[in-house]
Amino acid sequence: MTDAPTRRKIRPEAVWAEARKAWEGGETARSVAKRYDVGVPALWKRREAEGWKRPNPVYGPVEPAEGWAMFAQNKVDAFEARLGEERDLARALAAGLVGKRPEDVPLWHLPFVLHWRAEHLGAEVAADDRERNARQDWAGAIWDAEGRMGSVAAMTWAMVRLNRATWRAQHGLPEGAAEAWPQTDVSVSAASG
Repeated sequence: MTDAPTRRKIRPEAVWAEARKAWEGGETARSVAKRYDVGVPALWKRREAEGWKRPNPVYGPVEPAEGWAMFAQNKVDAFEARLGEERDLARALAAGLVGKRPEDVPLWHLPFVLHWRAEHLGAEVAADDRERNARQDWAGAIWDAEGRMGSVAAMTWAMVRLNRATWRAQHGLPEGAAEAWPQTDVSVSAASG
């Protein structure tokens, strides 16, 4: 017994026009094929032959759980907090630029500020900074025994290792979570780099 030949489904152009509109509108090929009673392979052939294109998907904004007004307020609050922090740092840097002693510099920016002062304001200012800060618990992260500074990155990570708990708290890592972070086994000496 032989199998009967498969009959091709021939659909009018109006059906294909509707199928194209549905597919280009974002409907899946399987769904379009089923709805218009056309085969998926035939749909793909038509798509290729006629150059069907879907527009870039445009997903409207999804309303946050707290609502748009609270979302906007939270963004404004975060923006103002970030501006305040950046301005505090800018003030400290500006004070360093005009030769004043940097005070109230955020902990993580001390390596940059002190390195910049040493590089741009000279050895006398660098020696004064070292002498003035020699008793600080973080001084070993900035200067080695001979008074040499390392790279900004090396000093920053030495500062992070020294103040690991503070870094974790500021970045929202509770006790017991991701205990290896920040990684403290990186051995970068303050005088390297």
